[in-house]
Amino acid sequence: MSDNNGAISVPDEQVRIASTKMDGIGPQKAMKFRYRLGISGNIKIQELTKYQIDQMEQMISQDHVVNWEFKRGERADIKRLISISRYRGIRHQDGSPLRGQRTHTNARTSRKRIIQ
Repeated sequence: MSDNNGAISVPDEQVRIASTKMDGIGPQKAMKFRYRLGISGNIKIQELTKYQIDQMEQMISQDHVVNWEFKRGERADIKRLISISRYRGIRHQDGSPLRGQRTHTNARTSRKRIIQ
């Protein structure tokens, strides 16, 4: 896997594990790609040919939003929540926990950032 699509260069890992290291690609999507290309999940990245790697990268970049596009979308969602003053947006802005976690005794790191 090359670095241009966000995959970490891991030549000694199996294809089924290495293909999930990209943002936006989970185990199910990785399995679909491998099935379409006819690549076994048990072989290692270093055993793939250059053609197979190029095919896999091309298919992933055409079909799915990965890495920087994925992260850009997440940032846009957070900015939208902040701009419309949603509860989650305000919590993002404050650096506080978002999903109902306890803040009285926990979340010390985020409280330190607020105080300083």
